[in-house]
Amino acid sequence: MAKRTAIIDIGSNSARMIVIERTSRFGFYLLNETKSRVRISEGAYEHGGLLQEIPMKRALNALREFLSIARSYKTKKILCVATSALRDAPNRSYFKSLVKKELGLNIKIIDGDTEALLGGIAAANLLPIHDAITIDIGGGSTELALIRNKKVIDTISLDLGTVRLKELFFDKKDDLKKAIKFIHSQLQKIPPHFIDQTAVGIGGTIRALSKAIMEEECYPLDKLHGFTYDFEEKRKFIDKIIEAPVYKLKKLHIKKERYDIIKEGALIFREVMRHIKAKTVVTSGVGVREGTFLKDLLRNSNYRFPANFEPSVRSLLDRFCIQEEHAQCLYTITKKVYDALYERFDSDRRYEKMLLIAAKLANIGTKIDFYEHHKHSSYIILNDLEYGLTHQEIATISMLVRFHKKKLPSKSMVKELAPLLPHIDILNWLSFTLSLAETINKDYSCPDFEISFERDILTITSPAPLYLAQEEAKNLQKPAPFALRFKT
Repeated sequence: MAKRTAIIDIGSNSARMIVIERTSRFGFYLLNETKSRVRISEGAYEHGGLLQEIPMKRALNALREFLSIARSYKTKKILCVATSALRDAPNRSYFKSLVKKELGLNIKIIDGDTEALLGGIAAANLLPIHDAITIDIGGGSTELALIRNKKVIDTISLDLGTVRLKELFFDKKDDLKKAIKFIHSQLQKIPPHFIDQTAVGIGGTIRALSKAIMEEECYPLDKLHGFTYDFEEKRKFIDKIIEAPVYKLKKLHIKKERYDIIKEGALIFREVMRHIKAKTVVTSGVGVREGTFLKDLLRNSNYRFPANFEPSVRSLLDRFCIQEEHAQCLYTITKKVYDALYERFDSDRRYEKMLLIAAKLANIGTKIDFYEHHKHSSYIILNDLEYGLTHQEIATISMLVRFHKKKLPSKSMVKELAPLLPHIDILNWLSFTLSLAETINKDYSCPDFEISFERDILTITSPAPLYLAQEEAKNLQKPAPFALRFKT
C-alpha cells in the first residue's frame, strides 16, 4: 500500500478528504483533513433524486482543490467514494463522467451496505469497543452496522437522512408528527437482532451533538473521538435541540454551519437510539473515509488489526521514539516491577495496560527537547494518542508520563483532568512504579534483577552494581512509607 493515501468521501451534505501517512505495516497517522459543505443533494429529493447543476458545480470545484491538496502531499494513491446522493441520482453517470473528464478522478459509488460496512470497520478497529451498533447519519441515508467481538456481522442502510428529511418535511413546514411517522416507517426495516447497549455515533450530526454535550458539561478533555455518555441522561438536552427555534441553537452550543440540519439529525438519532434500545453513546471521529483506508490496509487480515495491537501507540513510536530498544526494555522492567507491587494498589490489574503503554511512550518527547521531554511526551500523548483507547486511559497514560521522574503527582497538579483519572493514591503508585523502572535502567543496560516486597521492604537484587540506580533511588518520592534496598 502507498506510503501516503488520500481518501475522498462525497456525501449528500459534505465532501471530505483525509490524507493518511503510513509509518510502518499497520502504523499510520492523519496528515490533513479538508471539508467542503457542497450539499450535492440540494434540491435532489424534490426532483426525483436528480442532482442539480449548481450543487454539481460546487462539488466539482471542491474536488478540484482537494486534488491540489493531495498532490501537494505527493500522495501515491487516491481513493474516492460517493454515497447516498449519487447512488440515488438517475444522472449519477453524468456527474461521474464529468469528474473523470475534467479532473481525471474515478469515483466509486458504493451501496448502502458497503457504506455501513466501512463505518463499522473504522469503529471496530479504532474505538475501544467489542460489541456495538454503529449509527451513521448522513444527508440522504442512515447506515447501521452490527459489531460482535470487533467484527462487523450485519449491516443495513435506510433512506433516512438530514437533508432528505429537511426537504421532504421541514422546508414544507410539515408538523413534527409527520416527520416522526416517516422515520418510524424506515426504522421498521431494521432487523430485530439489531439490539445493543452501546451505540457508536458516526457522522457530522452526532459529532455536533457530542460537542454540544461536552461544552454543556465542561468536559475536561478536548477530544471528540471516544467521548462517551449515557443517552438517557442527555436525552432532555437532545430534545431541546430538536424543539429549539434556530436563534436558540447557539446557546445550546451548536455551530452556525449546522443550524439548518441539526434538528433533523438529532430527531433521527433520538428515534434510532430508542429503536435499538441503546443506553451508551460512543462518539466516533472516524467513519467511511477511515474505513476505506482500513479495508485496503487490512484486506489480508479479515479487516482487523492483530490482537492487542494499538495503532496510535505504534504510530507514536514510529514517529517519535529515538531508541525503541530502550522503550521495550523499560516496558519489560515496568512489567516486572508492577508484578511485584500491584496487589498493594491494583489487585484487579485494571491499570496494568495503561502503565505499560506509558512505559513504551515515556520518552518520545526527547525528540523535541531532552530537558523537558516528560512534558512534551505527556502533551503528545494527550493530543495524539487517539485510537482504541478510552479517554480515561489516554488521560491516565499522559499523567503517568508527565510524572515519570522523581516527583509524584499531587491533587493540585492533576486537577484539570481529575474526573478522568484514578484516585490520587492509585495514580501515585502507578507513577512510582514507572519511575522506579526507569531508575533501575538508569545505565540503559536493561539489567537482570529480582524484586520482592515483604514487610515494608522493597528489595531489588541484581548481579550488576546498579550504581547510578542506587544513587537516583535515594531521591524517589514513595507513595507510602517503606524501605527501598538494593542487593548485589
